[in-house]
Amino acid sequence: MARVAVELRCSAEQRSELVALARSRTAEARLVERARIVLACLECKRNDEVGQALGIRPNTVGLWRKRFAAGGVAGLQDRPRPGKKATYGSELRQRILHRLEQPPPKGLVGWDGGSLAAALGVSDDAVWRVMRKEGIQLRRHRSWCVSTDSQFAAKAADIIGLYLNPPENALVLSVDEKPTIQALERARGYVLTSSGKVVQGLKSTYKRHGTINLFAALEVATGVIRGKTTTSKKRVDFQAFMAEIVAGYPADRQIHVILDNLCTHKKNDDWLAAHPNVTFHFTPTSASWLNQVEIWFGIFSRKALAGASFRNVEQLVQVIGDFIEVYNEHAAPFVWRKREVKGAQLRNTIVNLRN
Repeated sequence: MARVAVELRCSAEQRSELVALARSRTAEARLVERARIVLACLECKRNDEVGQALGIRPNTVGLWRKRFAAGGVAGLQDRPRPGKKATYGSELRQRILHRLEQPPPKGLVGWDGGSLAAALGVSDDAVWRVMRKEGIQLRRHRSWCVSTDSQFAAKAADIIGLYLNPPENALVLSVDEKPTIQALERARGYVLTSSGKVVQGLKSTYKRHGTINLFAALEVATGVIRGKTTTSKKRVDFQAFMAEIVAGYPADRQIHVILDNLCTHKKNDDWLAAHPNVTFHFTPTSASWLNQVEIWFGIFSRKALAGASFRNVEQLVQVIGDFIEVYNEHAAPFVWRKREVKGAQLRNTIVNLRN
């Protein structure tokens, strides 16, 4: 005796929902197919007829006919499945976070994924899944510098005031030097690695051809750089550089110069007396990051020095001059941002940071 298919009842609201689902281009394909099955069944077709029309097996049609009859449109959704039981419970997260606060194994300066897994008796993959989810990156570091200068607030306010609200018609210069830049010569080119990646190749050995020093003055308002290379970095070299910079501006124009606490920047009273329009402003101790020219030195190092090869000091000097010339063609003032520094962050544990 042939089986009798389950009779379906459908309200106008349910039919409208089924039609929308069957025509949807964004819903899951399996839900679209199930809606089409039910709509075909509502036309009083047998399961084998619906299966032949949609290219599926009749027993599949029968399954979704029964599920719709029992649960309506909601019955077309997949039922919860238990899945594989988790190997590690939710407590693994806390175990990892607390272990990171403990001293690392003997001989290691810090924890890594493998040593954590071994200490906890779990798999490496389980440890890395937790750390990826928590955003913990054990091999990335961030340094900080905290000034102990008792006059930090006053000195910092003085310099920041020059950046944000300089005196009217005055010039603000940020000055420093990059000492002992090495003229290194080494073979370089491109290398095809075993993974198929093309990377820059540098020979491990090199020749030293001497060093040069670079004095630089940044016009804070324009971003223009004035530079000078020297073979020494004594106070007389600093004064000579400043004299050349000052000579390029009208004698009656006030010039404010921001400097760090290098010894050659101090004890220049005679030079300042001869240039009464110049005022030196010193950053707090251990706070040379307040000097904007440090930002430019970073750009210069990355773009002109990193991975470079120089046959002699003269070529290095030429490269420095060329870089400054090209940089000044598109110079612009820095949009200066600094993160708030909180030494207390050191006392926070990973557990506190992640909870």
